[in-house]
Amino acid sequence: MATEVYKNAFLQIGTTNLSAHIASLSLTYEAESLDETAMGDDSRVRKGGLKNWGVDVTFNQDFASGAVDATLFGIVGCQSCIEVRPKNVCSTVINPRYQSTAMLQSYPPMSGNVGDLLQAAVRFEPAGDLSRNTAAT
Repeated sequence: MATEVYKNAFLQIGTTNLSAHIASLSLTYEAESLDETAMGDDSRVRKGGLKNWGVDVTFNQDFASGAVDATLFGIVGCQSCIEVRPKNVCSTVINPRYQSTAMLQSYPPMSGNVGDLLQAAVRFEPAGDLSRNTAAT
């Protein structure tokens, strides 16, 4: 079994690659757990419901043109294409590409204490189905 050190993730929002600004990135994918238990059952019975996913990212802030602030400020409340890969190289069987349309509900351009590295933590929420692709790009 191969293991990896997570150190070079890929994140693209629309056509902007923000990979070089990522401090942390997490992709979650889940299904609702619906209770289908009925009279006569001795144990709970669960059924998978609607899927849900999200991308949590903490960026090292950058106010330059085409960087973090310029990209995120304009897409709050909008739907944008998003692509995530474990490594910042072409997608393959061992480097799947996750893609969808996402919505950025809020964006804090500045947050921190004196002497801290200026960062911006955001969550992209689903605006479409999440796809997983291993075809080489």
